[in-house]
Amino acid sequence: MSNILAVAQQGEAILTLKAALVVESEFNSTWLNGLADAMQATMLERNGVGIAAPQVYVSKRVIIVASRPNPRYPDAPEMDAIVMVNPEILEKSEQIILGEEGCLSVPNERGEVARAEKVKVRYFSLVGEKIETIFHGFPARIVQHEIDHLDGILFVERL
Repeated sequence: MSNILAVAQQGEAILTLKAALVVESEFNSTWLNGLADAMQATMLERNGVGIAAPQVYVSKRVIIVASRPNPRYPDAPEMDAIVMVNPEILEKSEQIILGEEGCLSVPNERGEVARAEKVKVRYFSLVGEKIETIFHGFPARIVQHEIDHLDGILFVERL
């Protein structure tokens, strides 16, 4: 059973930092794989649909995007969890959609946030394979929310 990690809360310095890139020697390491497993377990435990490493006190550019219906997001579409290392948004659609967001680091607060409906993202897998994918709708929103964490931005700053 993976470790359930503590989640940093709004006001803690780690959430305001720009996270560091994962470097080549860290790909496919026990450390990185363990971090991803623990992040996933923590996200599931807390009914999250995404999580970023800074939220578990690791200032590295690692996120998990895992849309699925749960008590916090009953209408979320179902997708397999994707671990993204060093993700970057290459393109955003001009179409912007307002949607409700919450955050494991800002408990009991929800808000309508404007996000691009579609994003093209480049990221690396845990083993260092480069991947480009286009996300639409709610998964695109999660990607943008989690990448914000890597840049030290919480969703409440976008309200």
